[in-house]
This record gives sequence, C-alpha cells and structure tokens, in this order.
Amino acid sequence: MEAERTQEPMPIIKANATYEDLVEVPDHLVAEIVDGNLHTSPRPAMPHALAATALGYVLGNPFHDGIGGPGSWLILDEPELHLGEDVVVPDIAGWRRERMADVPQAPWTSLAPDWICEVASPSTERLDRVEKLRIYAREGVSRAWLVNPLSRTLEVFRREGAAWTFAGAHGGEGVVRAEPFEAIEWELGRLWGRSK
Repeated sequence: MEAERTQEPMPIIKANATYEDLVEVPDHLVAEIVDGNLHTSPRPAMPHALAATALGYVLGNPFHDGIGGPGSWLILDEPELHLGEDVVVPDIAGWRRERMADVPQAPWTSLAPDWICEVASPSTERLDRVEKLRIYAREGVSRAWLVNPLSRTLEVFRREGAAWTFAGAHGGEGVVRAEPFEAIEWELGRLWGRSK
C-alpha cells in the first residue's frame, strides 16, 4: 500500500498564502510558497529519502568537510529558502564558502545557494521541475540537479543568463563526475542503495 500512496499527488494549495499559513502546516508535511500559493506534500517515500541521504554522504566529506576533496562548500539538507516572495525547500543545497562561511542562526536564509538538488517524488516532480527551477534561475542559482530514484537518473543543469541549459544526464549505477562537483567521481548506484 505504501507504493500506491506515494504515486498519488497530494499537494494542498492555498492561494495568496502568507508565511503564517506556512507555519500552521502540520510537521508531517513539507510546506512551500511558490507564486503566492501554499503547496504541501507528504514526507518522501524511502527511495527518495535514501537518494537524498546517500547524496549528502557522497558530497559531504569531499566538499563540505574537505576530506578527500577540495572542501570550500557549505552543504545543507532541506534548508528553508526565502527567495523574493517565494519560500522553497530544496532537498539539498550548497553554497560556496566565500558566499556563506557560516550557517545563519535563523531557521531560514534569503541567500540563494550556488547549487540545489531536488529529488523527484511523484507528488512533487512537476513543482520541482517547472515552478521551483524557474525560481532558482531567477535568483541566480548556477547549478541544479534533478534526481529521480524511480527511473534511477541524475539530470544536471547549468544556468546561462535567466535560463537553464541541460548539461548532462546519468543513469543506472555507473560512475559519475558532475558539475559543480566534478573534482570527484562517485557511483550513481549509491543513491539507489546499490553500491559495491
């Protein structure tokens, strides 16, 4: 039954939403305000959670901590971003340390990240791919990844001007080197629980 539940889009949308509306959303839902509309979605299913967690491990040591890689990044899971009138929560986001040296003390930041990753769920893929990518481009995010654990794919996008350019795709369990983290190679299968 769990697989059936995750296939149904379940957003609750309220027009002309305020931040107070977002705060009132129960903790078991993820809430975002996009184009003035409050969107809520259920917590992700296990394949989504596995992909996001594994990707955090892949990038954390070499880029966040500088262990076995160049460091110089601050990488956070599910940060709340206040970007103009929009409030969004990417699955993972990264800032170059010269732009954000320390984590803000507030529960959110208005500083757009340098890189975001959205892990697609059936209930959120359209919002992630269409509306949120537009917001990230508008705010100057330079790289975006879309991970789909059901199709086992990673799509990489580079912002050029106000639009995204497709920079590449990876699938299955092969070795990946993807911008802006091309300093390391890693096995894509780790995101699907298939590492050797």
